This record gives sequence, C-alpha cells and structure tokens, in this order.
Amino acid sequence: MLDIYELQIFLAAAETGSFSGAGRRLQMSQPAISMQIRSLEKRLGVELFSRAGRHIQLTEAGEALVPMARELVNLSIRTEEAIASLQGKVVGLLKVACSTSAGKYILPKLIASFIERYPQVQVSCDVGPRGSSIRQLLDGSAHIAISSLREPYRELEYRPFITDPVILITPPAHPWAGRESITVEELLNGRFIVREPDSGTQQAVLEALAAFNLGLGALNVVMTLGNSEAIAMAVAEGIGVAFISERVAAEWISTHRVATVPIEGLNIVQQLYMVRHAHRAATRAQIAFWEHVYEPESRALLSYPAPG
Repeated sequence: MLDIYELQIFLAAAETGSFSGAGRRLQMSQPAISMQIRSLEKRLGVELFSRAGRHIQLTEAGEALVPMARELVNLSIRTEEAIASLQGKVVGLLKVACSTSAGKYILPKLIASFIERYPQVQVSCDVGPRGSSIRQLLDGSAHIAISSLREPYRELEYRPFITDPVILITPPAHPWAGRESITVEELLNGRFIVREPDSGTQQAVLEALAAFNLGLGALNVVMTLGNSEAIAMAVAEGIGVAFISERVAAEWISTHRVATVPIEGLNIVQQLYMVRHAHRAATRAQIAFWEHVYEPESRALLSYPAPG
C-alpha cells in the first residue's frame, strides 16, 4: 500500500527539483529525503528520478506519478480536514506561493497572526521568481498565491492585496540627495542599478517610464542584481541609484544609509494580488486565511511608517 508521507516527500522533490530543496521545504535532512524516495521506488519497482550528482530529473514513471500522487495527497488532506471540520476545527496544510519581497516583507507577520489564531494549521510558504506562484497555483502545488502578475486564466480569482510604491533611492552624498525633486529628463544622467527584467519592480518602472517615451535602454545601467536588498546595499556603497520597493527601502532610509528623491510627474506603484483557484474546492484553512488577510487587524499589520 502506498504511503502518503512518502508521496508528500516525492512531490516536494519533484516540485523543488532537488532532494536538498525538498529537505528545506519539509525541514528534513537530505539523506532522510533520499531514503524515503528510495523506499517509494522499491515499493513501486521503478526509478522515479534519474540522478546525476546533486541534480535529479523525473523519469517517465516519475512524471506519470506526479498528478496521481498530488491527487492522493490532496484527498488525504481533505479527508482529515473534513473530519476535523465536523468538530468545528480549522486544521490542515496551507501552501502559499509568493515572490521574494512579499515572502520577506509582507507575509511573515500575516502568517504569524494566522497561526496564532489557528494553531492547528501548518503553513508552507514557497518563495520564488515572479510568475512561479501563478504556475504553482495552476498545477495545484499551491493553494494561494501573492503576485503582481494578473494572468488571464478564467479559473483564477484575483483580489487586490496591497499597493507597493516604488521609489528612487540614491547614495547619501549623491547630488540628487536632499533635493525636493528631479525631472524625468534628469534620470538620463544617472548611473542605475536595476533588477532582472522579469521582476515585478522592474516591470512597474518600465511601464511608468513608457508614459514618457523612455525605456530601459535610455538609462545608463551599470549593474543588474537579483534582489532588492543587494540593490539597496549597492546604492549605499555609492555605485549608483536605483528604483526599489518603498517597503524594502524603509529601513535603509530610516538609518540614513540611502536617500530618496521624488521625480516630478512620476508615480510608480506596483499592485499585488491575492490569487486562488476558483474551480477547486477550498478547505476551511484556505478559506480562513483568505478571510484573515482582509480583516482590519491584518490590514494594520501591513501598514508601515512612510520614510521621513
């Protein structure tokens, strides 16, 4: 008989693409993951992954098992949750997928308050590149996503979550620092540190600049970095200026490691959405989190003092 626990481990390895990634998600050691996968392979009499050093790839049998394993695991979870719900309990596993900034600056307080209220719910938060959260929602590996993308899938339900202002930061000694504002044309004289092209912040900046017939190619880009904290650090070191989420920059501004300067006529805001699959039956835990996020107490957790 198949072991649901082994199937959960198999799915974690398949979804993360590595045994170490599965270990981090499930808080298990890599040898323990490998042992459980070998046990499942022995039980089924097939290899589920081809192994080449630290890299793994699903075999044909592994590819075939993924949707069936997901269905079995979800059915097991729903069964347990249904029995618990008859007793008025909110229990089970909640999988949330989001981008890096949301995972670090927005979700932790919300999840902490949710778990305090519903201690029998286990929350898993998968942080990845922009766009991956929507893919996880579609393939069933996530229950709720937070994303700046609004993909036109009819089966997805989008609800505005928060607005995330994007601001221009400079080194404290930069000529723009301390000015009341600069013009859009003056941006052409800056040395810019930017995010990768498919990041939500970068897309918001490009859309705002397009209104002034400016593209990324018009700016003097001296460095591209993969996360906002690294960009703030590079700005603080005097390498250049950058557009960055106001939430991410708040601590750097409050400690005077970077300065911010308004741009006349340029207001950049990134809209984030809570997303769920409208065609899949939601568990009590999923419904409870969806509602919890929009309660006044939760909205207060998302507020932060604007930089002075």
